[in-house]
Amino acid sequence: MIISNIEHIGIAVKNLKEAIKMYEDLFGLPCYNIEEISDQKIRTAFFRIGQTKIELLESTDPEGPIGKFIEKKGEGVHHIAFAVENLADTLREVEAKGFQLIDKHPRPGAEGLNIVFLHPKSTGGVLLELCEDRLIKK
Repeated sequence: MIISNIEHIGIAVKNLKEAIKMYEDLFGLPCYNIEEISDQKIRTAFFRIGQTKIELLESTDPEGPIGKFIEKKGEGVHHIAFAVENLADTLREVEAKGFQLIDKHPRPGAEGLNIVFLHPKSTGGVLLELCEDRLIKK
């Protein structure tokens, strides 16, 4: 597995508009992208800090994964995402090492990324996301 960087840190929020304002005021950085991913039942907003991004996640459905997360745990850090090379091979590698997968196959995520999640039961209680830019030709 080749990890190039922490791609982003995902933070679950109840109100995206209010959270964007708070992060813009706090860091003095503009939100550069807002995107809805309907199959994941979320709206996202991104801030770039160096090579890493902060991804704010607002649920568009209380029964979606972010809605359930906020109901159970409240707002806060949801996941850490790592940029990897060759996501399909990386997925097979982590599964062979015994890590529990949430996604058996890469799927489209925000900002042109293919993504998979590893279950926190096998990663010390932290939801981990592995990402690969789907526009990069292998």
